[in-house]
Amino acid sequence: MSESSQTLATNPSGQNAKKEQNQEADLNHHERRDARRREFPSAAVVYEAIRAEAESELSRPLPGLAWSALAAGLSMGFSFIAQALLRHYSPEMAWQTIISSLGYSMGFLFVILGRQQLFTENTLTPVLEVLRVKRMETVIRTINLWLVVLATNILGTAIFGATLVYGHVLDDSIAPALSHIAASEYSATFLETMIRAVFAGWLVALMLWLLPFAETARVGVIILVTFLIGLAHLPHIIAGSVAAFYGVFDGTHTIGQYISDFFVPTLIGNMIGGILMVAVVNYAQVAYSGQDNDKDANGNKKKDN
Repeated sequence: MSESSQTLATNPSGQNAKKEQNQEADLNHHERRDARRREFPSAAVVYEAIRAEAESELSRPLPGLAWSALAAGLSMGFSFIAQALLRHYSPEMAWQTIISSLGYSMGFLFVILGRQQLFTENTLTPVLEVLRVKRMETVIRTINLWLVVLATNILGTAIFGATLVYGHVLDDSIAPALSHIAASEYSATFLETMIRAVFAGWLVALMLWLLPFAETARVGVIILVTFLIGLAHLPHIIAGSVAAFYGVFDGTHTIGQYISDFFVPTLIGNMIGGILMVAVVNYAQVAYSGQDNDKDANGNKKKDN
């Protein structure tokens, strides 16, 4: 028996490796490329895809971001309308909340698929770039982006809420459903709202982490994650602001209550969930996992400049 044969006989792992090499040799170039395409992307590749998007967003002019964020604030109003309509037209049964919560996804579909600027999206993507470059200039640009996007998101939700109240957009019979949803945004204490908002920010950031390679499943991912947020009544700073402003403009609540009971605790919670629970944790798993962190979004090794 030859030395190589003895080695294979005493080393089963060597036999397996030899078999795999032979199988790979049997595949042609196109089959091997197709096999690689069907592999799940590594965490490093997903990270790079999102980080590259963040780099692009941070380089955009602030006026362009503001208009996009205003459109997002307005678009999120359709979640409020969809929820109210589903609640109004479904029978008063134990599962009514399940049906109405499906409407919560509507605004997110418009915003995310339409590439509009949503504040909770920006608690994830720019932070990855900040953690990578660790420069004060990037931190300042991120803060500016946050301020502009948040302010114009909220302005859009306020305009939408006021239009529903003063413009009589929907039939008066829908008003009780609108008021019920609006009141739910003020139903918890400061601490309860903040803790729930952590989970909302966490889920939204996780959804955005999944989307780059979800491909044809993007719509399904958005609907499932946002449906869960709506069903669990987890407060979202933009989606919830439409309903909360509706309560302000119809006289049920004051602007002070909006700020203290909804805006502040929800903003804090969403940012904690988006920044700490997803951005920092997912950055850490890439930075310290020993994976190839020098790969681009296509899985190819980046060239040095």
